[in-house]
Amino acid sequence: MSTICPSTLNTGGAVTADTIIIGGAGHAGVQAAVRLRELGWTGRIVMIAPDADAPYERPPLSKDFLKDGSPDAAVLLRKASYFEDKGIDRVRGCIRAIARDRRSVLLEDGSRHDYSKLILALGSTPRPLTVPGSDLDGVHELKTHENASAVRAALTPGAQVVVIGAGYIGLEVAAAAASRGCETTVLEFENRVMSRVTCEVVSRHFERLHNSKGSRLVFGAAVTEIRGQDRVREVVTADGSVHPADVVVVGIGVRPLQELADESGVRVEDGIVVDHNSRTNDPHIYAAGDATRLIDDGVNRRLESIQNAVAQATNAANHIMGLAMPRREVPWFWTVQHGVRLQTAGLRHPDDTIVLRGSSEGDQFSILYLRAGRLAAIDTVGTLRDFNPAKKLINSGALIDPERAADPSVKLSDAARGLTTAREA
Repeated sequence: MSTICPSTLNTGGAVTADTIIIGGAGHAGVQAAVRLRELGWTGRIVMIAPDADAPYERPPLSKDFLKDGSPDAAVLLRKASYFEDKGIDRVRGCIRAIARDRRSVLLEDGSRHDYSKLILALGSTPRPLTVPGSDLDGVHELKTHENASAVRAALTPGAQVVVIGAGYIGLEVAAAAASRGCETTVLEFENRVMSRVTCEVVSRHFERLHNSKGSRLVFGAAVTEIRGQDRVREVVTADGSVHPADVVVVGIGVRPLQELADESGVRVEDGIVVDHNSRTNDPHIYAAGDATRLIDDGVNRRLESIQNAVAQATNAANHIMGLAMPRREVPWFWTVQHGVRLQTAGLRHPDDTIVLRGSSEGDQFSILYLRAGRLAAIDTVGTLRDFNPAKKLINSGALIDPERAADPSVKLSDAARGLTTAREA
């Protein structure tokens, strides 16, 4: 289906009372539309997003897409024809304001669209690097297919590539750059890679991996300036070190796109605040995905993951359709670097007790994070054998025998002392 532009779509009074507007066309927005149709919503569904292209997957952009010889096209979430077949209108544009009293949204072109329910699936945006020279040609961020295409074109053999930030995105880009013959340097402010999401054991394993593939990792590196004339030439850090660069990729995290909600009076706290049903403080407005913060039933967290976006969008659609029970899943995340997969379930805390299953010097091992004797999270490296059993144990709240859990010859499920839930204990 070709994109329906706001200027060609009837607005205002032509919109029926049974219209659901979805702001955003990423994983959360598409899932909300799909789920509503699956559940039998017969009213209008209007997806509003700035992209003219059919919605596509974001995770591959920092992984397979950057590899030499990969296809140019983005991986579509759904074929363009799907939206036409299901009667889902795609509107190209950006929502400028929400008139909650009128239940309508105003687009940047001045058109107005009324809604019975509004789902905000606005996502996040890369945190900008605010140092002199950050706007030079050759300095890239990585969020869209266009961004990724520019980065891929710049990763030529022999190019001096500086990656700023050693989180998932930064390390995935570094792996792609090194594999394509680039001289790759990673600058990280903290003292290890992926420090926000994993423990030191896993960090050191991936540091050894990147070093073995030729990348140079620099820790405690605070970038103060990017130098060059019309194009980037070098990156300077606070200690005075100078790192030559033909290409710079910035991966220092993201921030939620919450301004639209905030300006309309919808509650925000570093994310649009929602409950387990993805409801905001306005009964007619829901939100899902990276732009949200879940505050409900003792939980207060903001997650940046496809799994969370899909789950929240599903919960929003379910609630709109009268299904009261939200789907509560164990959060999970993944990254692939130099062909090695790190997959995480649950949410670790720095004070958790760490149990190593296997050898971190080998190709496959797991890290268990125990909290009050129960499994709170797991990292699996190079193997998914423990992943699904761990998700079940996290959900059940089972007590874990640390000694048995540390023995990789023992099935993880057999390391549970019982299936007494945390609420029953």
